[in-house]
Amino acid sequence: MIEFFKTILYEPLLNLLVIFYNFPGHDLGVAIVILTIVIKLIFIPLSIKSTRAQKSLRDIQPKLDEIKKKYPDQKEKQAKATMNLYKENKINPASSCLPLLVQLPVLIVVYQVFRVGLTSSSLPIYSFIQDPGTLNLVAFGFLKLAEPNLILAVITAVLQYLQVNVFSSKKPSRVLAKQGVAKDENMMTIMNSQMKYMMPILTIFIGATLPSGLMLYWLVSLLFSLVEQKIIFGYSKKIEVKKYEPKSNN
Repeated sequence: MIEFFKTILYEPLLNLLVIFYNFPGHDLGVAIVILTIVIKLIFIPLSIKSTRAQKSLRDIQPKLDEIKKKYPDQKEKQAKATMNLYKENKINPASSCLPLLVQLPVLIVVYQVFRVGLTSSSLPIYSFIQDPGTLNLVAFGFLKLAEPNLILAVITAVLQYLQVNVFSSKKPSRVLAKQGVAKDENMMTIMNSQMKYMMPILTIFIGATLPSGLMLYWLVSLLFSLVEQKIIFGYSKKIEVKKYEPKSNN
């Protein structure tokens, strides 16, 4: 299994990074940025599907609240009505997290590329690719990619906060809270609120111990995702406005 991942994922990603490093300038930081964008573009169909699913789940939250209100002590009817709501809106709850599971092996390999591959004395370079020899581990003239960088970790944490904040659940209505049927929603809201702050804090603690090369990949990946989410949300709003725009009498 280890050899499989090495042959199918590790070596291709490392060689692709070397190709970008061989561009004029031989800047490994630029190579990492390009590699990150390429990986994100490869997975963009999955990430778009995941983002749309998360947005859809957030948009139908008021209807889920109504189901809780209608069947306060009838879990079976709540579940049936919820599934019907998902079906009517063509929502698959699993589609919001499945793409992340698919990308997990790639993330592990990327971690190995930046943590082990960059500092290796003998890189598994393909014969048709120019071997640059020793890689210059200083990016942009100042960033030491093999060493941790607290500032980079903090910037990444800020982007992590912004991304988590996009999908934060809204607080349930007071009516539902008083009736005691929004307990689950309150719990979810509390968890989302905690995640909003815990994820960035964990990012700082973890990022402060990781090589800057890996953190640069993480930062660019988050930035790409934020731009992608903004485009998807903006497009969805335009569709909704167009859909409900009153027709002219002319």
